[in-house]
Amino acid sequence: MAHHDLWTLDALIEAYKQHQRRTRGLRERTLHGYERLARPFVRAALGGGPIDPTHFSPRDVIEFVASLRDRYSPRSMKFVRTALRSFFRFLRAEGLCDERLEAAIPAVAHWRLSTLPRYLSDEQLDQVLSSFDVAKPFGRRDRAIVLCLSTLGLRPGEVAGLRLEDIDWRGGTIQLRARKTGRGAVLPLPREAGRAIAVYLREERPTTDERRVFVQHRGSRRGGPISNTAVTGVAVRALQRAGVEAPFGGAYVFRHTVASRLVQRGASLKEVADFLGHRCLDTTAIYAKLDLPALREVALPWPEVIR
Repeated sequence: MAHHDLWTLDALIEAYKQHQRRTRGLRERTLHGYERLARPFVRAALGGGPIDPTHFSPRDVIEFVASLRDRYSPRSMKFVRTALRSFFRFLRAEGLCDERLEAAIPAVAHWRLSTLPRYLSDEQLDQVLSSFDVAKPFGRRDRAIVLCLSTLGLRPGEVAGLRLEDIDWRGGTIQLRARKTGRGAVLPLPREAGRAIAVYLREERPTTDERRVFVQHRGSRRGGPISNTAVTGVAVRALQRAGVEAPFGGAYVFRHTVASRLVQRGASLKEVADFLGHRCLDTTAIYAKLDLPALREVALPWPEVIR
């Protein structure tokens, strides 16, 4: 590709996405996220008309990243940097820029574990659980799902993957076949969650040969397994219906709530990590900030200095 060739914005972005599919096999969801940053960068630097990518400059990069700092969190800014690096590598592969564009991406300070864990209070959780109307279609199913999230701290995929044979009713346990650790786990089944699942299975679950516990209730997929996205949707609707202003939306606020409660009740970080299926103890370390007695010991007064 000669340096003086002009592109339309759409043609340049499409060429970039095709290159990423071919060379890196990126998923469409990831490419969509990258495109949402590459497009405004090109417009801000060169406008929307015929584009000569060889005219991008390090100054364009710095100004674009600086313009986003007030709108994006430090964690999100890391994604901005990743997306821009991906786009600039494509341009370099096409002979349209050099390594100076990548080098110009400003670093964004972000300290791990710098924030407090975000979770629901006991009152907020009670408000969510009491908001279900089990007389409505799949109300029992949705309540059982949220109880699995809020008492066991399961991920959406773990809830969607539960099978009938994974529940040991006599032993009061539930088996998770695969977690991010690469191993399964057997967890105690809380009484309230177990009762909610049993009521759902007896009184509401459609007749089906499906072995997954939670299934679809409507449309052509009635009786088929639900997806991770459907579990997340159940959590989002439950929070909205209860009028709870959660620290963040989605299923993971319940997982954080479980972890926070465990630490506040004296569980060690290793015990919390094992219960939640964390691959690395560092992932659990943020909850140490909730262990106030241990933090008080860390903050003991300095000994007097003898002069």
